[in-house]
Amino acid sequence: MSGRIQLQRQGTLALVTLSHPGKFNAMSCAMWRELRAVFLALQADPSLRCIVLRGEGGHFCAGGDISEYEGFRFSEASLRDFHENEVWGGLQAVLDCDVPVIAQIEGNCMGAGVEIACCCDIRIATETARFGAPIGRLGFPMAPREAALVLREAGATTAREMLLEGAVLTAQQMQARGFVQRVLPAAQLADEIEASTQRIQALAPQAARLNKQALRTLQSSVAAPALQALLGGAYAYADSAEHREGIAAFLAKRPAEFSHPTS
Repeated sequence: MSGRIQLQRQGTLALVTLSHPGKFNAMSCAMWRELRAVFLALQADPSLRCIVLRGEGGHFCAGGDISEYEGFRFSEASLRDFHENEVWGGLQAVLDCDVPVIAQIEGNCMGAGVEIACCCDIRIATETARFGAPIGRLGFPMAPREAALVLREAGATTAREMLLEGAVLTAQQMQARGFVQRVLPAAQLADEIEASTQRIQALAPQAARLNKQALRTLQSSVAAPALQALLGGAYAYADSAEHREGIAAFLAKRPAEFSHPTS
């Protein structure tokens, strides 16, 4: 099973659930495409006032579905297509949605999970939620657009810790750094999510959409030309030995052995 994105409607509220049983809701290629399709449809619905984005089974999202990676990651062209079209297509659809989006974060919020959470307006987490992006263990960097998103939303200190040290941070640490707005015991999470959705839905929906459009424009990156230049060679590592070793080691459930890069 490759996972799926579930959509439920409750009047002017939409519940979007990341569902990949047995994999802590890791994002498959199909799920990225579904995420894009779901949010494009929600953006086009004028009756909608609030969206809750959550994971199934007590976890938000543990990252990408690494079991698929050998099928496309070792070709520069297919790797670029994956990140620039499938992953970024899903993330951009969430970012472009003018309806307020609440992230309901429980358990693992890693890699792709952090990126998806970065696209949400309000982030509410349980006390036991964990955040990180330890992809250096898999032998590859974060894609440029995704890194820019995490840098902007989580901050430079957090991005460096996650990417360069493989740090896993607590919900309390992420709240102290301004990424998570509220941290609650698990038993109180559902009530707080409901209260937040009620507050949002009580406000003028047109004002909410206009506010999101304005905030998105004001927050747009001034480093766009530099990002475009970086994208040129961003996926040249596709066929590298350490990229292959990192993914092979994960799938074989053994420690990766990275040799010193040749000059």
